[in-house]
Amino acid sequence: MKFISWNVNGLRACVGKDFEKIFLSLDADFFCLQETKMQAGQLDLQFPGYFSYWNYAEKKGYSGTAIYTKHEPLGVFYGMGDVTDDANGEPLISYDEASAHNKEGRIITLEYPEFYFITVYVPNAQDGLKRLAYRMEWEDAFRKYITALDRKKPVVFCGDLNVAHNDIDLKNPKTNHNNPGFTDEERGKFSEMLDSGFIDTFRTLHPEEVKYSWWSYRFRAREKGIGWRIDYFVCSERLKERLTSADIHDDIFGSDHCPVEMVLR
Repeated sequence: MKFISWNVNGLRACVGKDFEKIFLSLDADFFCLQETKMQAGQLDLQFPGYFSYWNYAEKKGYSGTAIYTKHEPLGVFYGMGDVTDDANGEPLISYDEASAHNKEGRIITLEYPEFYFITVYVPNAQDGLKRLAYRMEWEDAFRKYITALDRKKPVVFCGDLNVAHNDIDLKNPKTNHNNPGFTDEERGKFSEMLDSGFIDTFRTLHPEEVKYSWWSYRFRAREKGIGWRIDYFVCSERLKERLTSADIHDDIFGSDHCPVEMVLR
């Protein structure tokens, strides 16, 4: 199965930059979008053979996620919450516990017989780190959510995680230390998530490869190769033996991000 994830930084704008042609050429089983920046009814973009699911932010022109898939799921869930332990029926995480984080259209979960599949757009810490404290709360809630699901069946999630985990994941680590996306706090939360039983699929298969998925629009950063790897596919560690390939399509334009890919047997 082929999975694609792409932060399109405004789907309506991306549609005017060959999005449909790119979508069809990649021919993915699952094609996930982040930062669609849309409300319901603003764009009817469907593809033959695909089901589509959308989560919109309450704030207009902000955030938003979507999944196109060739495989109809058993269930679809928007936001995070309401995961119960199959053994005793006790809640592992409740909707009330997570509801404060469900207003920005950041998460869609699809359930399949063998795994859960999630697309996610993680909040940015923002200039001056003014949203870092909220980001830490969000990270803890999301980690609790995915680990609760992982107790039931394996989890695959993808999206713009808004963090470069290690020095290899951005061009200028020294000068960006403690900037949004490369603070010790954000990197620590990513490590904590991996230590909970998950793997970064690209880095697992390409431990030394330097490749980026996001470039600033300023200073011709993409042209100069000044980028960050902040878009990921992460999966439960027990799916590692099914991991066939992982790639970053840095030759595809249309957004300040490029699509990232994973293939599972």
